[in-house]
Amino acid sequence: MVGRDWAICLRTTDYSETSQVVTLFTRETGKFGALAKGARRAKSAFDGPIEIFSCGQIQFYPKFSGGLATLTEFLQEPRFVRLRRHLYAMDCALFAAELLDSLTQPYDPHPSLYGVFSTFLDDVQETTDTKKSLALLIVFQLSLLAEVGSRPILNQCVNCRKPYKQSRRGAFFSSQANGLVCPDCEPAFVGRIRMAPDVAACFADLQQLTHAEEATLRDMEQILIGHFTEMLHRRPKMASHFQK
Repeated sequence: MVGRDWAICLRTTDYSETSQVVTLFTRETGKFGALAKGARRAKSAFDGPIEIFSCGQIQFYPKFSGGLATLTEFLQEPRFVRLRRHLYAMDCALFAAELLDSLTQPYDPHPSLYGVFSTFLDDVQETTDTKKSLALLIVFQLSLLAEVGSRPILNQCVNCRKPYKQSRRGAFFSSQANGLVCPDCEPAFVGRIRMAPDVAACFADLQQLTHAEEATLRDMEQILIGHFTEMLHRRPKMASHFQK
């Protein structure tokens, strides 16, 4: 049965002199791997070689039982070409794509996440400001966690449910507990990470990201990198571009 959908390419590998294997994230079908025969030829049904963040309408034959789908058409649109103009924006986009690929399952549709990812790529390619790019990445990462059912609790203590109130004592983050732990409860948790008051406040209220210092955003990203590392049981490859 032929399928038609809108897709964004998350990953691409040369399969032969003329073909590619691609990982696509689609609006209605979800993520899947596909073989694009002849994609590297000058003239093909794919508008030329498929690159990461290529997007547009596709036609394909799915392989729900495992293995690669067969991509038969890709009408590419030049939607995200400006990402390549700014290295930091590209790094943010690559990190987002890696996490999206790692945290989603084949043929598990997430239409709203497709929209969130598309909007993130649109927004991050329009800015040359490092701080704004990092803020966009943080918001996307939290949206991704929410979509896959793992968003951490950040506005109250996961243990005693006490609402977070900014103070000089700050708070802690626990991957094991999946969220914020107040100073009164933190001795009960192993591997918790201390969050400075401004970091905890931004996590509790994302509207504060607009006015946050870049150092605060970088500290937030370190916490998220640690959390993703715990979830995936490995450090994401792109984390090295953001790790202190």
